[in-house]
Amino acid sequence: MVVWDDGCDGHYGFSSVAVAGNLHHRRYAVRPILPGGSAYDPPMPDTHTLVLFLGAALVLVLIPGPGVLYIVARSVDQGRRAGLLSVLGVGCGNFIQVLWAALGLSALVASSATAFHVLKYVGAAYLIWLGIMRLRARDEEIALAVTERQAVPTRRIVGQGVIVAALNPKTAVFFVAFLPQFIDPDAGAVALQAFLLGSTFVALALCTDGLYALASGTLADRFRGRGGARLARASKYGTAAVYMALGAATAATGVRRT
Repeated sequence: MVVWDDGCDGHYGFSSVAVAGNLHHRRYAVRPILPGGSAYDPPMPDTHTLVLFLGAALVLVLIPGPGVLYIVARSVDQGRRAGLLSVLGVGCGNFIQVLWAALGLSALVASSATAFHVLKYVGAAYLIWLGIMRLRARDEEIALAVTERQAVPTRRIVGQGVIVAALNPKTAVFFVAFLPQFIDPDAGAVALQAFLLGSTFVALALCTDGLYALASGTLADRFRGRGGARLARASKYGTAAVYMALGAATAATGVRRT
């Protein structure tokens, strides 16, 4: 339900009124009205807090983490397109983590030893499995992919990125620790505030991760043109090592409790 209130703050609409044969336009502000009759203002942190959040978020997303290492490894191994698809997948997985944080599930993961360990071991096993599968790829297939630039399997790469990010318990704990610092409980709708701030963080990460994918993929393509199959073989082993190292690091992850 909305009320048309001339001159008040809000979103604006327009109406046309015919006066003495001339068509006049008036601007009206649209403000949502709650059932009790009071105007509804979306719960958002104040401008100062929002600026602080954007600054802190930008610094954090620029620092390479496990997600960036995964994206860079994929970009080096399979090119820019695969890297950008991985960015999309990781972004979707991080968005799932934001939903969990807004619903309170991330706090459950951080506070429950059982939930935390289940999530981290499943995520670690998946990363290690990706590394093993990469090691099992035959050199002939890799050389053929390099010379003929075979199409990258879009769904598989995006899906793998989603799983890697969504099953990372460190991301869940991070959102639980980071987002509440910028939420105003007095404004109400804490879950909505967490969702909006988390979504903003994910959008920033998509931009910076995309830059990492483009830069690493471009450099790898230049060197790959010179090294050919030999460089592709080294890339295979390097990528597998990164995946398995990330899996081992995830398995070793702990959460400090007071």
